[in-house]
Amino acid sequence: MSDTSYITVEKEADDSFVEKRSKFIGYCKPVSTQQEALDFINQIKAKHWDARHNVYAYCLRDNQVKRYSDDGEPQGTAGMPVLEAMTKNNVTDAVVVVTRYFGGVLLGTGGLVRAYSHSAVLALQAAGIVKMEQCLVCSLSCDYNQYGKVSALIPQCGGVIDNSDFGTDVSIDFHINSVGFNTLSKQLAEATCGQVEPQENSREFFAVKE
Repeated sequence: MSDTSYITVEKEADDSFVEKRSKFIGYCKPVSTQQEALDFINQIKAKHWDARHNVYAYCLRDNQVKRYSDDGEPQGTAGMPVLEAMTKNNVTDAVVVVTRYFGGVLLGTGGLVRAYSHSAVLALQAAGIVKMEQCLVCSLSCDYNQYGKVSALIPQCGGVIDNSDFGTDVSIDFHINSVGFNTLSKQLAEATCGQVEPQENSREFFAVKE
């Protein structure tokens, strides 16, 4: 990914499965700092204080931080498979915690790796893997006669309308990528004889459909 896009998860979510009587519960949450990741890890540990293991991994865009813990499982069989599930999907700014309730049957090294990897993938899928793209946060004003044409052009050029305020004139807030902004500016100028011009206010990351 570039400085203008990255892949993360959409929301906090969890999923679980049972392997040879051991229950694995995978939790995932979007985070942007180490403190947010650690707070979530501690939250899950407190919730499942009676579990045999609470394994975790997290990846952050800030300083390219990657951390993981086996939490008592044999070295390399738990935290690393969770981290690898994240990196294989290019997921960052996210944390995954896998809780294991031991069922009395040993899984072996290979079995542990597969179980923790599978649990991490389930958690990531439940949280919804999304691409984030840096967009321009914009606004414009038009009169009521122009509103229908203007509000149709924004999505046609790849923009998303965030808010519309119907006062003396109509004010529209929207976000759009830089290529779409240039196209929209030209089409608005043609459609409104130069009367409507979009203004760029800031830049933020938004989830985009692939």
